[in-house]
Amino acid sequence: MEIKRCAWVSDHPLDISHHDKEWGNAKNLDNDQFLFEMLTLESAQAGLSWLTILKKRKGYRSVFLNYNLEKISQFNEADVERLMLDDSIIRHRMKIESVINNARVFLNIQKEYGSFRAYIEHVLELNFPVKNHWTHKSEVPNQTNESILLSKRMKKDGFKFFGPTICYAFMQSTGFVNDHTKSCFLY
Repeated sequence: MEIKRCAWVSDHPLDISHHDKEWGNAKNLDNDQFLFEMLTLESAQAGLSWLTILKKRKGYRSVFLNYNLEKISQFNEADVERLMLDDSIIRHRMKIESVINNARVFLNIQKEYGSFRAYIEHVLELNFPVKNHWTHKSEVPNQTNESILLSKRMKKDGFKFFGPTICYAFMQSTGFVNDHTKSCFLY
């Protein structure tokens, strides 16, 4: 029997695994290390395919020290130059610099709110996860009023490379929002 997945999933094993084990799954909403990883990957994905990012995921984990926020926040210009030469990640200066900046902001958010989930719930005044009921891929938005509001607040708080579309993709991939379509076995 063929398993039905969301229409966006390719037949690549990394895509299938991400969809089946992570995307829309709220099990990691209280794991700030995972949330920072996904924030980083979703920002890196801007202008590229998600599969390209999944193929570089191990590289990101390695160069960003398994997303150790304290260590990343100490990176300097020499680290940026070193990372610009590392083909295990997307070599885009603004994206690399945003990871370092965002680690610093993320640490401040943790100090103020206790966790990134608490911050998001405070900003949006919602409890998560939210489960949507889409029938077709074409119904799934690429941004929402919530992602617009959250991305504006995140920018105000100092986050870089994180607009409303990236924000909504982050919310989907981490499970803040469950956008599996009704025909998907994970709906």
